[in-house]
Amino acid sequence: MKLVELTISDFAEMLGSDAPAPGGGSAAALSAASGIALTKMVCELTLGKKKYEAVQALMVAIHKDSQRLQQDLLAAIDKDTQAFNLVSAVFELPKATNEQKAARQKAMQEALQEATKSPFEMMSKIVEAIEVTNRAVGHSNTNAASDLGVAALNLKAGLQGAWLNVLINLAAIKDAAFVAQYKSQAQALLDQGSQLADKIYQEIENNL
Repeated sequence: MKLVELTISDFAEMLGSDAPAPGGGSAAALSAASGIALTKMVCELTLGKKKYEAVQALMVAIHKDSQRLQQDLLAAIDKDTQAFNLVSAVFELPKATNEQKAARQKAMQEALQEATKSPFEMMSKIVEAIEVTNRAVGHSNTNAASDLGVAALNLKAGLQGAWLNVLINLAAIKDAAFVAQYKSQAQALLDQGSQLADKIYQEIENNL
């Protein structure tokens, strides 16, 4: 069964158990999915309201993007665990001979690279979600303004969580070029998304 098909209680129980997965990466994806879902909710509370007639087209566009990103980030909950499972599977490979050891090391490096790409892709989606959320600030239903602030907080938490998962995998990868590329690009996403999420939160807080 997919993680996204579990009840909230069952997911929390599994997350809090000694099972190796799900872990922080899936939790980060869930946080981000919750964040963009709140942005979508704010759109729902703005669409069709006479007071916000002037921004209906904008809200329709934000709603559409939020829906797509919500699905992408929900999918990332399972993708992160699947990537971790690839790494775990390597430990089951034989290592009795030098050839087996070499094959095992190669498989581990490949699995770690895949495990890095998963949270990196998540970071990219989250930054896009933060940008989408920012488009709603100052234009959406003011009664739900605090929800956009909570959206920003959840999205930033997801972004930082995904960043940590990138880092922990990069630490064990021997390909220096791969490490340099992903660390640099992920750092840029972290900085961009965190700054914008902070801006959204501060603007919301200042106007409450």
